[in-house]
Amino acid sequence: MTIDVLSALIIQQQKICRTIRRVCLALKSFSNIFITFPGHRRPLYIKEEFYKIAAFPNIIGAVDCTHIRIKRPSGEHEGDYVNRKSFHSINVQMICDADCLVSNLEAKWPGSVHDSRVFRASPIYGRLSQGEFSGVLLGDKGYACESFLLTPLADPQTPPQQAYNQAHNKTRARIEMTFGLLKSRFQCLHHLRVSLDRACDVIAACAVLHNIAGLRKERPPRVAVHVDWENAPIFPDNINGRLVREQYIAHFFS
Repeated sequence: MTIDVLSALIIQQQKICRTIRRVCLALKSFSNIFITFPGHRRPLYIKEEFYKIAAFPNIIGAVDCTHIRIKRPSGEHEGDYVNRKSFHSINVQMICDADCLVSNLEAKWPGSVHDSRVFRASPIYGRLSQGEFSGVLLGDKGYACESFLLTPLADPQTPPQQAYNQAHNKTRARIEMTFGLLKSRFQCLHHLRVSLDRACDVIAACAVLHNIAGLRKERPPRVAVHVDWENAPIFPDNINGRLVREQYIAHFFS
């Protein structure tokens, strides 16, 4: 290969990278339009669709985090991005509706940051805690139980408690399905080999495209349910959260 040909290929590659970057930023700029909480449809519709899964009432979203592998970042905070599986990642929080559309996204936290800490620091946590929305989220046992975020019981004993946990697990599985669909649609999310800031932008752009595909009823890829490892909670259950959970069990699962 001559030097002239090699130079031409490098220039072409640079042009392609710049074009991809512009498209990525353009898609990210539509995040507030295509990623909206609690969703693109009326809250009543969202609750009804969740209810159809396992008769769990009043649900407006399922929340969880997934780790997006990245190349080793440069800088003094490189170690912060090493997660519990010992690879570099961004810990990405998403909330989804029953149709596996992303309704909320936080894509900026290092892989070492715990899921529940990401949630506590997110703007959606403040909005939920202030009672802005009518309805509750479902989260796994890595989160503290809150009045607006219901988690499974650690050791269900009675039939109503077991029924609650079963319905909770089936309904909350929608967020695992969302992760699986997203990573199947966009294989780059299995390992992003770009700079840290660009990795966050790519994740947001992929989430926007995923929602556009869902809203257009595009055929989803075949995918197995994606399951991330669970962390032990770092925040204690809220007293009001436990009370709300007990009320749900007594009223809807007894």
